[in-house]
Amino acid sequence: MMTTPDQQLHTDTHAYVLTKSDIDNTPETKHVHQFNEQAIRHTVSLSDIVGLTKVGLHLVRVEAGDETTTHHYHEESDEFIYVLSGELSLRYGDEQYQLSAGDFVGFPAHGAAHSMRNDSDTDATYLMGGSRPPIDITLYPEIKRKMYKIHGKKEYVDLEDLGEV
Repeated sequence: MMTTPDQQLHTDTHAYVLTKSDIDNTPETKHVHQFNEQAIRHTVSLSDIVGLTKVGLHLVRVEAGDETTTHHYHEESDEFIYVLSGELSLRYGDEQYQLSAGDFVGFPAHGAAHSMRNDSDTDATYLMGGSRPPIDITLYPEIKRKMYKIHGKKEYVDLEDLGEV
C-alpha cells in the first residue's frame, strides 16, 4: 500500500512530541494586543509548533502590572485558561475573581466578556487554549468594536460605523 506525503507527515510522531526541554528552549513571542498597549503576553504557541490547526494551546507569561487582553468575548470560539503559577485578577462579566496556580476558567462562545491583569509583583503563567474556527467574531464591548477573523485575516469595525444590509 502506498502512502501519500500527508499520510507520512501524520505518522512521523516525533514532530508532534515536545519535551519539557524543547518547550523551555523555545523563545517566547511578545504579543501586544492590537487594541490595548497595556496588554502584553509572552507566548510559546505549543499547538503551532506541532502543526495543530483546529485547536490552539499556548503557554503564556504575563509580567507584573500587565494585562492580558482587551475585555472581550468570541462568538464562535470557546477558550479556557489553566493557571500554572502566579496570580491573576480576572474580570468576567460583572464579577471579579482572584486566580492562582491550579485554577481553571472556561470562556464559552457567546459568553460573558472577560479579561485579566497581573496585579501582583511577580510573573504569572498559564495555559490558554481554545477552538480555532475558520470564521470568528470578537466583540469588545467597552471600546465598542467588532473584529472579524476570516481564514486568518483580521479586520475590525467600530460599532458606530456598522450598518445593516
